Amino acid sequence: MARVSIDFPVEFRFSTQITIRITDINYGGHGGNDTVLALIHEARMQFLLRSGYTEMKCGGTGLIMADAAIEFKKEFFYADIVTISVAAINFSKISFDLVYKMEKQAEGKTVLVAKVKTSMVCYDYEAKKIAACPAEVIEKLSAA
Repeated sequence: MARVSIDFPVEFRFSTQITIRITDINYGGHGGNDTVLALIHEARMQFLLRSGYTEMKCGGTGLIMADAAIEFKKEFFYADIVTISVAAINFSKISFDLVYKMEKQAEGKTVLVAKVKTSMVCYDYEAKKIAACPAEVIEKLSAA
């Protein structure tokens, strides 16, 4: 089976820091895939808010996550401070990708914890159908 491989853009213009809580730790003693998805959800909300959007109100449309991919690199543990950088790429008529770079500090070095990608589809929640991605959204999120 082919492994997931996520490419990053040259530059990330947005990042946030999140401290890992004890409830983020699984029975293996580290953060698991469910925690990664929860953390990137928070980072995505902060990224959207920076441009004046939410997942339900994004330039006249809403957003639905169509898929998610995680490329694990290192473990993270209770009390680690994880920096999550977010960028919007690969815009199409109805969707775009968000990529997330998760890093932490360990032994004085920045360590890559995970690479994540989510595909976001523009969606009209009232009509219950896929919608066109507004030009305003493409412009703002490309620059964010």
